[in-house]
Amino acid sequence: MNHCLLCHGELKTVLSWQSLFGKKESSIICDECKGNFASITGEICHICGRPFAFMEAEYRVGNMCLDCRRWEEDEYWSGCLDQNRSLYRYTDFAKDVIAKFKFRGDYILGSVFAEDLQQALQAFQYDYIVPIPLSEERLYERAFNQAEALIHVAGFEFTQLLSRIHTEKQSKKSRTERIHIEQVFKLETDLNLNSKTILLVDDIYTTGSTLRHAAKILKDNGAAKVYSFTLAR
Repeated sequence: MNHCLLCHGELKTVLSWQSLFGKKESSIICDECKGNFASITGEICHICGRPFAFMEAEYRVGNMCLDCRRWEEDEYWSGCLDQNRSLYRYTDFAKDVIAKFKFRGDYILGSVFAEDLQQALQAFQYDYIVPIPLSEERLYERAFNQAEALIHVAGFEFTQLLSRIHTEKQSKKSRTERIHIEQVFKLETDLNLNSKTILLVDDIYTTGSTLRHAAKILKDNGAAKVYSFTLAR
């Protein structure tokens, strides 16, 4: 008997020609849980992908959200991250599933996102797909890098271009503190990045600080374009 990976309810098998001949993989989560992920649709900020429908009008500035306008008005950060796109809104449901995957070492939960991730990542054109790295201390705590796991379950190969300096958790910092912290990444590659397009992958876009720090060092070392993709926004 198959059960949903998230709610553990029984999965109902719907017979079809595809299922009879084994051409379609069976679901690992139920329709109700699948429906609880809120896909990002409609008008979005053209840089960070934030949906305008779920923010106050005063936080929109043309085709950008106010956060991205502030980043772009800062001479140091302007233009470092070309575009972010995310699969889901960071609802309570998504937050809970990602927390179980990320902090409780439940690696198999990454497969919940595999199909949506595969479709989304195929839409990008890039030279290297790069997971946001964890520090050695964080990696020891969690046992795996969630960004690497997401790329892997989607069926893609990644290139590790960066290493991370151990710092206090970003989630404990205010927005201002995140923006003004010193560079948290180091370039760890002999590859020539000149004119290359790089796709960064992480689990959550919050303020965009982590992704912009990574994008900044890649742009400073020759990358022409740096995009990012996250599970949730």
